[in-house]
Amino acid sequence: MAMVGDRPASDVAASPARAMDVAKSHGVQIVDLRFTDLFGMWQHFSIPVKELKPDLFEEGIGFDGSSIRGFQHIHESDMLLVADAGTAVVDPLSRVPTMLLTCDVYDPIKRARYTRDPRYVAQKAEEHLKASGIATISYFGPEAEFFVFDDVRYDQTANTSYYFVDSSEGAWNSGREEKPNLGFKPRHKEGYFPVPPSDSLQDFRSELVLKMQEAGIEVEVHHHEVATAGQCEIDMRYKTLTKMADQMQLYKYLVKMLARSHFKTATFMPKPLFGDNGSGMHTHQSLWKDGRNLFYDADGYANLSQTALWYIGGLLKHSPALLAICAPTTNSYRRLVPGYEAPVNLVYSKRNRSAAVRIPMYSSNPKAVRIEYRPPDPTANLYLAHAAMLMAGLDGIKNKIDPGEPMDVDLYELPPSKAAKVKQVPGSLGEALDALARDHKFLLEGGVFTEDLIETWIETKRKKDVDYIRLRPHPAEFYLYYDA
Repeated sequence: MAMVGDRPASDVAASPARAMDVAKSHGVQIVDLRFTDLFGMWQHFSIPVKELKPDLFEEGIGFDGSSIRGFQHIHESDMLLVADAGTAVVDPLSRVPTMLLTCDVYDPIKRARYTRDPRYVAQKAEEHLKASGIATISYFGPEAEFFVFDDVRYDQTANTSYYFVDSSEGAWNSGREEKPNLGFKPRHKEGYFPVPPSDSLQDFRSELVLKMQEAGIEVEVHHHEVATAGQCEIDMRYKTLTKMADQMQLYKYLVKMLARSHFKTATFMPKPLFGDNGSGMHTHQSLWKDGRNLFYDADGYANLSQTALWYIGGLLKHSPALLAICAPTTNSYRRLVPGYEAPVNLVYSKRNRSAAVRIPMYSSNPKAVRIEYRPPDPTANLYLAHAAMLMAGLDGIKNKIDPGEPMDVDLYELPPSKAAKVKQVPGSLGEALDALARDHKFLLEGGVFTEDLIETWIETKRKKDVDYIRLRPHPAEFYLYYDA
């Protein structure tokens, strides 16, 4: 594909005139420029609509890169945002008519894309796929679960550490004096799929779906999830790698904003509740070439082709390293434990939700055949996570990595002698970061990831996540040890 300033020509061709037409036809007054920091946080600043000019899509607008996590040092802080006209969408939840534009990050000195811009990594992964000759398109369909709470309080000081979350739907409130308490609070692990009134968030999710559709997001289904206290899921129709990452940023924003407008709070934290299921982000994926699904073979196991099996082999082999990016918080490993439908076993299987890779069997349509990688969670930066999963899968295809035999049994019920032979995901973020430090050559292929980005990721995660938790007394330690 032709490039313009290290940017795909098809993106540039997405017409600034169209974005300006969107602004005019919707009476937009403010244009919000958005980009993603290294660790997945959506960042923004806004300009009056009169400043929406062609230069914004060509020359860009400056910002301070030293104030953004994982970006620049203070002596090299000047950076540029160049808006992608193809991402223009009117915010369905802003009181002031506002248009959102996703931007790419540029180095103003080199006039080149910034290597730590996660969106650039995702775009490079798509270009690398085409250059490999293996496929032309990668489709991704993440299922990002979340909780909706009524109240959250937390603090961390030298002499205090606590958190408190509450939900009128929480099983623990079945006996609370609510004057009146109307009951219908889902028991632990029984939130999937009781109808209202047990599912108290039906109207909230339906309203959210309508707002998502206003913003151009194709929604397939919404429902209450397994946990008590407002765990939800909304599934979007699959998209290509970068477009789905763009869409996920918008989705998470809309979830949080609508919750706030209802005087509730939403979180994508993987494990906010003890003793109940956590929130995952099972990620469906497939490769296509010339309109053909490369993962389909009518005669293969679960209708999977040899290409798909090698792709799975790459995912399983590199999973310890992948999880440093796909399950990138210390809290991620509170979810990845046996007994809560968590995919801790590095095997593959059809229909089996205890395996790291599941092959959905809802349809025999060749177009529907795909694999589902289950360890990721929604704290991941999807630009990087999608790119990393694709690179692992491509490495599997390139090197014909055998995933072994499928395991179509309840992996939690295996006898100890057999269970001991099943490889499992890392037990902590620290272990995953160690694995990434050892195993990241596959990410560097085609210049998709850079050593600089990976080094920054590992160093920052160790200091800001692992050490932050490791060095502080845990509240449960007082329960266990105060009387020592």
